[in-house]
Amino acid sequence: MSGGTAVVTGGSSGLGLVTARRLVETGRSVVLVGREATRTRAAADSLRGPVPAGGDAAPPTTYTADPEQWSQVRALAAELAAAGRPVDILLNNAGAAFPRYERTPDGVERAYALNHHAPFLLTHALLAEGVLAREARIINMSSFVEKRGRLDAADPDVAGTSWGKRLYHQVNVYATSELVSLLAARELARRLPEGMSLYNADPGMGRGTAMNSNAGGLMRLTAPLFRPFAVTPDEGARTPVWLATASPAPSPSGGFFSESRPDTPSGRALDDALARTVYTRTAALLGVEPLTR
Repeated sequence: MSGGTAVVTGGSSGLGLVTARRLVETGRSVVLVGREATRTRAAADSLRGPVPAGGDAAPPTTYTADPEQWSQVRALAAELAAAGRPVDILLNNAGAAFPRYERTPDGVERAYALNHHAPFLLTHALLAEGVLAREARIINMSSFVEKRGRLDAADPDVAGTSWGKRLYHQVNVYATSELVSLLAARELARRLPEGMSLYNADPGMGRGTAMNSNAGGLMRLTAPLFRPFAVTPDEGARTPVWLATASPAPSPSGGFFSESRPDTPSGRALDDALARTVYTRTAALLGVEPLTR
């Protein structure tokens, strides 16, 4: 897979920016999505140097959107559609954990909105707009921490609001938001049009990114303890870049990958019946038409 356009959310710094740089170096046209316009434009300017000479890649472009708000995710999809460029790689990189229970303007828990709803909604909106190329690759950043997810299989909460009525443990909430995202992605991969692929990429425990510092709370306090085991953004970018560029497309679609190879997530993340339930409930919550295949 060479050339084409890659959209990277959370692309203004850290792992997202490093991944975008690697994609630019392979000749892709990169679109950065960030929360702050000035910072995102500065990040795009920093990518102009690595563009290979003599290639046909377009200069990096930017869009501004807050992925915690459904309306802004929908608006982003509409803007990308209006640009008229097929998207060959969609890298849903934006993610975070939060130290306390908070709801977004849409009435859902923040970590769920960012880590689960945003990639689900953006992917479906781009599919509905016909923006994704026929052999597009969708890559959701994931985490081995999903093994700590606390999900009621009989009645899975896809909005995260149940955490307002039980002990809000930052790591467990983050882990569960990643688990529901994995489950929804598993079912979505089964429903995607022929030729498209979806992957869940675990970059490892990142060093030098905004994840832990922005999270605050327990994750920020304990981050120094795990620093010896952490990877740099360059190391963390290897798996998503490999998934985006490897030829032929890696297998399996819908799988969980780390260190540029298939890995095994938690047993609950492999539950097909639960994946169907999480997918259909998420689609209903977001007002998305479920894919059928």
